Amino acid sequence: MPLEIVTVPCLRDNYAFLGHDAESGATFLVDAPEAAPILAALAARGWSLSQVLITHHHADHVDGLAEILAQHDAEVIGAAADAARLPALDRQVNEGDVLEIAGEPAHVIDVSGHTVGHIAFHFPESHAVFTADSLMALGCGRVFEGSMEQMWGSLSKLAALPPETIVYSGHEYTQANGRFALTIEPGNPDLLARVDAIAKARAANNPTVPSALSLELATNPFLRAAEPSVQQNLGMEGAEPSVVFAEIRTRKDRF
Repeated sequence: MPLEIVTVPCLRDNYAFLGHDAESGATFLVDAPEAAPILAALAARGWSLSQVLITHHHADHVDGLAEILAQHDAEVIGAAADAARLPALDRQVNEGDVLEIAGEPAHVIDVSGHTVGHIAFHFPESHAVFTADSLMALGCGRVFEGSMEQMWGSLSKLAALPPETIVYSGHEYTQANGRFALTIEPGNPDLLARVDAIAKARAANNPTVPSALSLELATNPFLRAAEPSVQQNLGMEGAEPSVVFAEIRTRKDRF
């Protein structure tokens, strides 16, 4: 059976995720922005935390960890490359490592760019990838530490996953991302339909995360830098996709 995955809203616009294997009872957490809602979600389901998977060092992804560990004796897993900036890790991992988490293989992917040492966790059996602030719903994280070329490479790794993969990203930024995306592809019918669906979801106070990778490939401008229509709209026909991506990201930074 695939994992049961629960989206936990935290802080103002963050998301954490709980993954649960009903057969073994094992439960993992992806990122710890804030303890109270995560502990409440665990308690409501009678789940005990087995592991915490940390994607990157930013405070809004780790600040709740100490309080959570005070109640749950969980193994903390994060990137070896960023161990000096992360909370104390029980296990350090690198790209290409395959872990057994909640009865499934979890593949570690280096998605540096937003930060150097940012990782994602791909669960192919459950068709899930936890991307935090790398690939986001209709967007991507701001490039704070890495290079634009590095971020494009990271997004390209994620874009190559099976299109039925569900993307669990770290923030509720989708509506604003949609407004920007329309400046890049105003005539994209898939994007227009998605923006309308997002507006209805947010009006009902429903989350827009997670999202299907197939939908991101059809609508997310940061994944579409190689598309001739996108390059034409930007006046960059034939440019290297990493250069087009850099232009799109720079425009978003100013948007």
